[in-house]
Amino acid sequence: MKILSRLTASSHATADSNTALLSGWGRTSPSRARLAQPSTIEELQEHARRPLRRGLIARGLGRSYGDPAQNAGGLVIDMTRLDDVHDIDLQHSTVTVGAGMCVHRMMQLFVPLGLFVPVTPGTRYVTVGGAIASDIHGKNHHVDGTFGNYVEAIDLLLANGEVVTASREQHPDLFNATRGGMGLTGVMLSARIRMLPIETSTVLVDTDRVADLETLLDLMSRDDDGYRYSVSWVDTLATGNSLGRGVLYRGNHLDDPSAVAGPSRLKGPSASRLSIPPVVPSGLVGLASARAFNEVWYRKHPESERELPQQLSAFFHQLDMVENTNRVYGRRGFVQHQCVIPTGRESDLRKILEILSDERVPTYLVVLKRMGSGNGLLSFPIAGWTLAVDIPAAWDDLAELLDRLDEIVVNAGGRLYFAKDSRMNPDLVEAMYPEINQWRAIADKYDPQQRFASDLSRRLALRDHA
Repeated sequence: MKILSRLTASSHATADSNTALLSGWGRTSPSRARLAQPSTIEELQEHARRPLRRGLIARGLGRSYGDPAQNAGGLVIDMTRLDDVHDIDLQHSTVTVGAGMCVHRMMQLFVPLGLFVPVTPGTRYVTVGGAIASDIHGKNHHVDGTFGNYVEAIDLLLANGEVVTASREQHPDLFNATRGGMGLTGVMLSARIRMLPIETSTVLVDTDRVADLETLLDLMSRDDDGYRYSVSWVDTLATGNSLGRGVLYRGNHLDDPSAVAGPSRLKGPSASRLSIPPVVPSGLVGLASARAFNEVWYRKHPESERELPQQLSAFFHQLDMVENTNRVYGRRGFVQHQCVIPTGRESDLRKILEILSDERVPTYLVVLKRMGSGNGLLSFPIAGWTLAVDIPAAWDDLAELLDRLDEIVVNAGGRLYFAKDSRMNPDLVEAMYPEINQWRAIADKYDPQQRFASDLSRRLALRDHA
């Protein structure tokens, strides 16, 4: 059965454009651009066809940590008003939605229908366009791969004003360059996505408190394939024999609908109810508070707990329970260093943790996941281990520390994640992404005048902007 519906209605005012100071989630490198907020594709095309000395880039909810959705002196197109549902096909578990729709809204609409987002990151406030542009991964990459694996077709506005549908069958080069292409191949208008059928909105979660890095890696390598989802929090301030200790969370969907009664069987997420205040004291995030938090977080978990039922939001999006968590690092913001280290180079992962521990870097949110095979071109994941570390931007010697970590990553054959980066050395890009020249050729084919541009693309010379 196919359902044609418009489950969302836009009540936005007529789109206009003005200048705005924009930044990423890390709040470290704001830049000013002309901001357009179209509510129709025709309005978007009108903005895009105007002369653009500094080009244009699409923007979703600004959850990239650095500057990929910024364009200093140019045009930034806010896509969040293009968030309609175009089609739902329950027989094939597919939905077609506007690129401005976010994962939170998708969960609200589709979980009650028994459909879950096949890949979700740690926040549900990311748009479909952003998910494709960053080719996001989640707790299930070792099993299911990236978001792009479930995108069947993308409608794109190209640099010449033409709207095309890119898929694995139509314009496959454009499709492959767009997933992970950081919005530099065109403006995504909508996408058809193959969803994950579910029987309940409950996840059965196993938790293990793990004493050291070697035990943690062994446990994940040995048993992860028995779980659809796996993620570990790591205490980077632990030392000695406790280096890399952490808490491992793994889960599977509860597939027995009879185990959950009533309307709670398939329940979408609720909105956040708490918020970090606009001004946070600069001294709040420091070594003492980080140590205290890490100790409490580690000790509060049982050594082993099995099949604890959790709702989808509680398991996937704990940080979304509080709004504006990026404010906790104070006015200067924070950076996230997310790398992937190939399988077989676990000793390099240990080196990174040793440096963070020895330097006593005040970290709270440190996430380790096991990754499956990659997708090529500019998609971030490769088979191995990804480590994401939040670090206050005000921390002393931050640039030197991150350069040391980068050297370990590139020498191990690993890479950094463009969606999280705000400061990497552009000289490392080709070593980390050996297929970038192939990607550049595709981008130049569809955008020879390089009209699509961002602060990220200029900073890293992804397209050799003048």
